[in-house]
Amino acid sequence: MAKRETGTVDAARIRRVARDAFGFEALRDGQEQAIAAVAGGRDVLVVMPTGSGKSAIYQVAGLLRGGMSLVVSPLLALQRDQVEALREQRPESGEVAALNSTLTKLQREELLDRVADGAVAFLFLAPEQFSSGDTLERLQASPPSLFVVDEAHCIAEWGHDFRPDYLRLGAARTALGGPPVLALTATAAGPVRDEIVERLEMRDPVVIVHGFDRPNLRLVVEPVTGEPQKLERLRELLPELGRPGIVYVATRQHADQLAERLRGDGHAASAYHAGLGKDQRRRIQAEFMDDELDAVVATVAFGMGIDKPRVAFVIHYDLPGTLDAYYQQIGRAGRDGEPATAALLYDPDDIHLQRFLQGAPAVDAEVLEQVVEAVDDVGGTLGVDQLSQATGLSVTQLQSVLNQLADIGAIETDGHRAVRRSAGAPSGSEAAEAAERLQERHKAFEASRVAMMRDYAETPSCRRAFLMSYFGERFEPPCENCDRCLAGEGEPATENGPFAVGARVDHDSFGEGQVVRYEEGKVVVLFDEIGYQSLALDVVRGRGVLREGE
Repeated sequence: MAKRETGTVDAARIRRVARDAFGFEALRDGQEQAIAAVAGGRDVLVVMPTGSGKSAIYQVAGLLRGGMSLVVSPLLALQRDQVEALREQRPESGEVAALNSTLTKLQREELLDRVADGAVAFLFLAPEQFSSGDTLERLQASPPSLFVVDEAHCIAEWGHDFRPDYLRLGAARTALGGPPVLALTATAAGPVRDEIVERLEMRDPVVIVHGFDRPNLRLVVEPVTGEPQKLERLRELLPELGRPGIVYVATRQHADQLAERLRGDGHAASAYHAGLGKDQRRRIQAEFMDDELDAVVATVAFGMGIDKPRVAFVIHYDLPGTLDAYYQQIGRAGRDGEPATAALLYDPDDIHLQRFLQGAPAVDAEVLEQVVEAVDDVGGTLGVDQLSQATGLSVTQLQSVLNQLADIGAIETDGHRAVRRSAGAPSGSEAAEAAERLQERHKAFEASRVAMMRDYAETPSCRRAFLMSYFGERFEPPCENCDRCLAGEGEPATENGPFAVGARVDHDSFGEGQVVRYEEGKVVVLFDEIGYQSLALDVVRGRGVLREGE
């Protein structure tokens, strides 16, 4: 990667461009810091909740840097909204365009010609576009001055919305000359942030985590036992919370069944999940946006790109798998600043369902070894399509295998979907064993994140303080807008822990980790290898199982 010069950008200039170009009278906390860093040439990771103005960061920084800003955005609908909004805000700033599958071959070529002529200021594209060597080659001839990755948590296999096509972005950025990268996400706890930085090959990045407190959101957990009681409590809540809202469930079947029951109760409700046709999903989303529905009963397929100011509630009928997913989903409520409710119907038995759903099937060791041997047989570089033919695996099946082999250093890939063996890489059998160890680590980490979700549901103290500490923000309870605080139970007992929050520590059995927070009688540590663990403070103090780390 070529050396990149970094510098500073005057705050007054940032504010002037934000005001004159986009009409922003003032920048929010965190925005100006991020703009200054990326406009000055630094790599920047911004973690801010939905509705906090992340788009303004790349818009202002893009104009300050000049040239073309390349914005990777995962959904066509999201791209369309971003393009239309930017065209309205800055019609004279150079062309704003999207390079995606809706274009004809002629339209695509004409757009790439305009990119080559320097006429495009902001180019949006999906990560899948980098699977075409022609696209990357055309962009290499006119490289961007800024590389923006929206919904950056999609690059993290331990995130909640992993997308394999995002894994090509680090190589694509390098192929484009290594412009500064701005990664944006609405939710990313420590492990996901680390993975984003690593996979995008970010160098000494500025990491900004800000704005996770949504004081207008009332946080509620409703303990229930069994499906009949859960359904009854949902029926009681809906008339209390206003409309419209979202009810999240774990499976497609559950979405269909619950939506039918709500319609039977007289509610205007529709199910939404990936098993529906594209036109049907589009119609349901339009009805929701136009306030024609009381509720959408949805899987996680519903949400990314939903930009609706007035959502009165988000109810989790089933336990989410991670706090990352939970927080992003409840962030769709109350974006207009008005009071809204985030309610979790908590049945402890749901933990078993989440553990089942989180336990993705492991890749067979023989398959891993077969892929390595196929690459060895070629003795050089080959494309994914060639590898698919050689192994008999589909391209989709191969992607998971290649991701794991790349993680352990057995292969290398680039932005052209080319695969080759790494220098000094392990043999096929050694690679299979290493990949199996990685899979076991992944399973342990996922189990720990389900446990964190359980701990949130069962915490005896302020729920907002719990969430803020998970995302690395300090918050002093009580918040006065969660069920615990409203019941006078929100302020936890003071704990004088032996280590500062955020300190690196080393455990006799669990290895290295970071102190996340203290609870009554416990310290929560995020261990690098096994994930989140709660340790009894009397054991930590009495036996000395934790020590200061590096």
